[in-house]
Amino acid sequence: MVKLITGVGGFIGSSLAQRLLQNGEDVVGVDCFIDYYPREIKEKNLRPLRDYSTFAFIEKNILELDFPKILDGIDGIYHQAAQAGVRASWGEDFGIYTKNNILATQKLLEAVKESRVRVVYASSSSVYGETKKFPMQEDDLPNPVSPYGVSKLAAEHLCRLYWKNFSVPTVSLRYFTVYGPRQRPDMAFHRFLKAIMKGEEITLYGDGEQTRDFTFIKDAVDANLLAMEKGQAGGVYNIGGGSQVTINHCIESMEIIVGKKANVKRLERQKGDVTHTYADTTRAQKELGFQPSTPLDEGLRLEAKWIQDNIL
Repeated sequence: MVKLITGVGGFIGSSLAQRLLQNGEDVVGVDCFIDYYPREIKEKNLRPLRDYSTFAFIEKNILELDFPKILDGIDGIYHQAAQAGVRASWGEDFGIYTKNNILATQKLLEAVKESRVRVVYASSSSVYGETKKFPMQEDDLPNPVSPYGVSKLAAEHLCRLYWKNFSVPTVSLRYFTVYGPRQRPDMAFHRFLKAIMKGEEITLYGDGEQTRDFTFIKDAVDANLLAMEKGQAGGVYNIGGGSQVTINHCIESMEIIVGKKANVKRLERQKGDVTHTYADTTRAQKELGFQPSTPLDEGLRLEAKWIQDNIL
């Protein structure tokens, strides 16, 4: 069993690769080290993977891959690679999102339309946009409010049409704010925990009463494995942690975990940031057997320990 993981140096990609390797599978990982955050962080993520003789790494952009050669022997693909970030996706930088999120996905799907290798695609709750209907369900009309969300939805549509037209068995997972060890440095929990530990100021956009459905990394990895095994071809699944929590509540929990008060600087909400997210995971539970198992406070403690041990 050989799996291909795109974006293998990233937060979710590296965590997924490590689980597969621990389970005895062979993994081919691809990453081009997009400069959205320092390469050194991704290199750290890759170190434990390189200890496995069953791990092979290719440093290359998906658009430049020799797919016929690479796909030989691959029996499943986890497409995690993407240009991340809601706030950075405006203006001229949208071209980067178009290239890395849409065109790269189309090239991958085109490469597998003959072999029909199963592709599990990492989509996002950003496709829903601003809504007043909760919890969010997969059949709700997507209405993204950021260019990033538009790019993730476009790639999701590509997955669907390659299933409809070429029978490529794609499965799209809409992640709801994944957190935990190895979380990207630009993401809120990573920034907040590190700042509280160091006694530095936290920048919070909005009043903190906005809510998110937070998903621990282990649960996100579980969802990927289940989707590869059981996901309905052409299907879409919400992957959430099972609770809707305010950012203010999260900061209070972090203060208790770290044992220090947070110094919060509040700024205006940023364009593209939605007010609330909350996943209905009924479909994932019924069809995949997905069940989030990590409470938020426990997940925050694990991320805090990882930051203390690996970042500070």
